[in-house]
Amino acid sequence: MEVLSDLELKRYDRQIMLFGIEGQLKLKKSKVLVVGVGGLGSPIALYLTAAGVGKIILIDSEDVELSNLNRQILHWTEDIGKPKVISAIDKLRRLNPEVSIEGIKARADEGLLKGLIPEVDLVLDGLDNWETRFLVNRICVEFNKPFIHAGIMGLYGQLLVIVPGKTPCLQCLIPRKPPEVKPFPVLGTTPAIMAALQVTEAIKLLTNYGVPTLSKLIIYDGYTLSFKEVEVLRRPDCPVCGSL
Repeated sequence: MEVLSDLELKRYDRQIMLFGIEGQLKLKKSKVLVVGVGGLGSPIALYLTAAGVGKIILIDSEDVELSNLNRQILHWTEDIGKPKVISAIDKLRRLNPEVSIEGIKARADEGLLKGLIPEVDLVLDGLDNWETRFLVNRICVEFNKPFIHAGIMGLYGQLLVIVPGKTPCLQCLIPRKPPEVKPFPVLGTTPAIMAALQVTEAIKLLTNYGVPTLSKLIIYDGYTLSFKEVEVLRRPDCPVCGSL
């Protein structure tokens, strides 16, 4: 039977006070996929690693650029030119050697995602394009895996927790793929805030602690520092999840 070491009991003491050793063991046994290691994916990966999720798989095809550094906090000046997954693995393993980190430098295409998503417990959206988000959403629904979406622009962000068969999927919310905007403006704190919310929801789902934010779109407005909740319903005619 898997147990927590004395070092793990001390490392995770403050969150064990919340959801107990049983909850921490659930995190230790969990496998999570993070698609994208940029503005969202960097703090997502940091907080998952700090929390003690047992295995984290990172997918990203890009190398670190200077213009990434205002928000992609896993990557530092000396990492410019390195693959983002290599830069990320270096920091994350130093933060928490108890966690298994795997990095895949590749485009998140259908073949790769269909090989990985069935093997994990949950998928987190660290992406910056709608085409891949729609693809991840579809494959997560196909394999009945929770998908936590976030999107950002400037000082604005949105969050949707997708549990196939229970909640609307991303395509219920957005039936048609929006136009891609690149490059788009972003304040570095915007993805940090949304990523922290994504990881909060992920930990709630993985540990069964707390009340997940289901069937609600959370909208963050950093310009006025406000949040809105919008109820989202499943669409019976949704081409992705309507038949569930």
